[in-house]
Amino acid sequence: MEKHIIQGVSGVPGGYHFGTNADTSSGFFEKNLEERQRRMGNLFSLVGQINIRIVPTGVQELCDHFESLLLKETKLHGLICNINERLKTLELELVEQKKIKLKRDIWDYENGQAFIWRSNQKPREFSIRAYRFLRGMFFAINEINQTPEILPNVTLGFHIFDTCFTETRAIEVGMWLSSRQANSIPNYHCVSHSVIPAIIGDGPSACSLPVARVLGLYKFPQISHGSTLPSVQDKTQVPSFLAIVPNTKYQSIGIARILIHFGWKWIGIVASDNDYGNEGSLDLKQEFIKAGGCVAFLDIIPNHNSMEWTKKIAENIKMSTVTVVVLFSTTEKISPLIEELFLLNVTGKIWISTISWPSGEDFYSTKVQEIANGTLAFIYHRGQINGMKDFLHSINPLSSPNDIFITSLWEKAFNCQWRDSRPIPVTEQIQIVENKSLCTGKEMLSSLDNTVYDVINFRYTYNVYNSAYAVAHALHSLYSCIPLRGPFINVSCANIKEIQPWQLFHYVKNVHFKNRAGDEIFFNEDGEGRARYDIVNWQVLPNGTVRNPNVGIYESRTPGHHEVSIDESAILWNTAHSEVPKSVCSESCPTGHRKAARRGEPVCCYDCAPCSKGEISNQTDSMECNMCPEMYWSDEKHEKCIHKTIEFLSYEEALGIILCTVSMFICLLSGFVLCVFIRYRDTPIVKANNRELSYLILVSLMLCSLCSLIFIGHPEKTTCLLRQTAFGLIFSFSVSCILSKTITVVIAFNAKNPNSRLRNWVGQRISNSVVIFGSFIQFLICMSWLVCSPPFPKHNSEAEGGKIIIECNEGSPTAFWYMFGYMGVLSTVSFIVAFMARSLPDSFNEAKFIAFSMLVFVSVWLSFIPAYLSTKGKYTVAVEIFAILSSTSGILSCIFFPKCYMILVRPELNTREQLMGKRNKKN
Repeated sequence: MEKHIIQGVSGVPGGYHFGTNADTSSGFFEKNLEERQRRMGNLFSLVGQINIRIVPTGVQELCDHFESLLLKETKLHGLICNINERLKTLELELVEQKKIKLKRDIWDYENGQAFIWRSNQKPREFSIRAYRFLRGMFFAINEINQTPEILPNVTLGFHIFDTCFTETRAIEVGMWLSSRQANSIPNYHCVSHSVIPAIIGDGPSACSLPVARVLGLYKFPQISHGSTLPSVQDKTQVPSFLAIVPNTKYQSIGIARILIHFGWKWIGIVASDNDYGNEGSLDLKQEFIKAGGCVAFLDIIPNHNSMEWTKKIAENIKMSTVTVVVLFSTTEKISPLIEELFLLNVTGKIWISTISWPSGEDFYSTKVQEIANGTLAFIYHRGQINGMKDFLHSINPLSSPNDIFITSLWEKAFNCQWRDSRPIPVTEQIQIVENKSLCTGKEMLSSLDNTVYDVINFRYTYNVYNSAYAVAHALHSLYSCIPLRGPFINVSCANIKEIQPWQLFHYVKNVHFKNRAGDEIFFNEDGEGRARYDIVNWQVLPNGTVRNPNVGIYESRTPGHHEVSIDESAILWNTAHSEVPKSVCSESCPTGHRKAARRGEPVCCYDCAPCSKGEISNQTDSMECNMCPEMYWSDEKHEKCIHKTIEFLSYEEALGIILCTVSMFICLLSGFVLCVFIRYRDTPIVKANNRELSYLILVSLMLCSLCSLIFIGHPEKTTCLLRQTAFGLIFSFSVSCILSKTITVVIAFNAKNPNSRLRNWVGQRISNSVVIFGSFIQFLICMSWLVCSPPFPKHNSEAEGGKIIIECNEGSPTAFWYMFGYMGVLSTVSFIVAFMARSLPDSFNEAKFIAFSMLVFVSVWLSFIPAYLSTKGKYTVAVEIFAILSSTSGILSCIFFPKCYMILVRPELNTREQLMGKRNKKN
């Protein structure tokens, strides 16, 4: 029967993690232990085992002189007697002569012959958790050996070494594996061939990587069940290193996604000062910031003066506004920090921890539970190992006397003490020693709470279990190699009698199988296992019971693909939070607002600024507001875009109705005055002031009031063409008539002298010429405007927010202002001429009324300019209509109302005699 050894290297703080190279055909531990203990007396209990090596059956030459000396004895009883006496003497000689302490405890067992090498190292506290890892390895190897489908006719055994969580001891183990000597000599191997084809361990990266660098020189396949550093991807340093677990990069991504899932954008990070804490915390910070979060602080707990810094970090956490703190630290740094937080009475914080979160058996202080209640721990996936629970419960000192660690397990688990190294018979009386009961061996492991002796949550144990199976499947593939179809040079297969480590490594890195629980086990291109983590909630119930149920899972099946599922209803937050707590620097900005960054602060600290007009934000925490499309506008809350309202001055609205009414009234009033003048056309007051021009002025005033109606209603192409041009031509004609009337009066009074040349200009010729010439210039301006750049209707969506103003675009603003300016020139000239003729002696002289009417006209249109430029939309049109109606009514009232008064109210004054009499009196 072939035998192979899987080497286990492990370091667990605070406990043993033993190694053994076992021939499983004869059991995991040495048989006849009771006989050996009886012969050795109390030596076994005094020596204190740290590392155990059981050599498989077969002659093996030991190079060390000390081992060679002891193995000269061939009989069991002689060897044991010599050990009892010889070992003590030899130890004294070594210490006296070489001034050194022996470094390692070794127990070799070969064909019934054994010796013990005593170490002066102080034993550490026994770890139940580490013992469970050890039993997991036993269980996996035993299960593989009993499975005929894997490695038939091949029996697996193993060594297990304790690295004591130190790099130096880990390197020592690596050196021993390379030389197989007690005093390791680099590159010296006194054994003809290797019987250790693979190494499983160590758990911590700090211990596994030094071993990997040594063993990588020989291409020893090494599988770590707990190394998570991204640096293991650098295969130039560790070419034959594999990890059954993923690196911390996946933890960082998963934790960042959990934080974002709960809306926690403002967090703190506490990390240990080692590769795990430094690299992991920086990866987390990078991923979290990339996801939109902010880190308030990143505190490192140093290795030196750690308690002083722990107090400072605890005070920083208490003063910080963050609610969520991520602990990216190794286990030994977490408990002191939590206890310090308890002393500072830090409550209401939510803790997010990584795979290093202490297990129940390491972390059961009531003070710690009060602080840590509600913690979410991101830990390795809990696997199912069928039969493992019964296997762990079946352990008993009376039924398992070959387990040399059972006494330590019993004392730690049941808080009792053995009288000596052997189990106490049930009949013996239980005594109290150092406040502890004496162990009886009848205690049941199944009665222990899961926080003390966990037989359900197999996480690291599951990784060890899968690692052992990975090596077994690789060996099976190696043994199953078909000649001339192999993967090596010349399609050859490995020599199963002398397996080279690099040959097995080829199969290990390419292994892919399903374990008994149905989980796929494989290594990716970086030599890492499947990325899958459980999200566990640390729950302390009111009765003091501690639970840590799974509340979610994170998995990354392929690079770049990450899945996180969380059952929020299963989470029990701490007493300060009855629902999902908030951890933000600034409250969430509601819809209709955007984030306005605060100068000098992280992006998560901001103020909420309302969106500007025409912009919306229909999501909370928007970085910027979005502009509505051209035909849309924001509502009052700036949450959605609505259709802009169409605006123009219509006949249906109140303003349009009022202006239309006023326009019609002025038109009718002008028509009434025209009728009065026509009716009393032969009266002196009508005849004396050029009644034909009066008729034209009245008609033009009627048209002026009516042209304002063109400005009201939906702008069309025709109305846009007529608006300004009709207004300009009619008003220019009206003002030209008034100017003609004024000039006629001036000429008439200055032509009374018979020798005056002005007598040649008296009559209709001068008045007609003024009217025609004044109107013709405006006609040329308007026609040029219409030909070159005519007005047109336009939908103006920019002039006023939320509205689409349908207006007439003037086409050429220059032409508009030319037209308007020319009208101003005419009115100014009329005002000047009338003002100069205001004192002419004639009862029928209306120059002063014309001057006053032109003063009103000019004043109205001068005030129109700023009003026109400062208004928008329909009010611009209303301003122009108001100016048209105001100037029309001003001319009508100033020039014609006094005459109508004399005609209708004081007809006795409308006689030639009365008027001539007044003239004589003045003369």
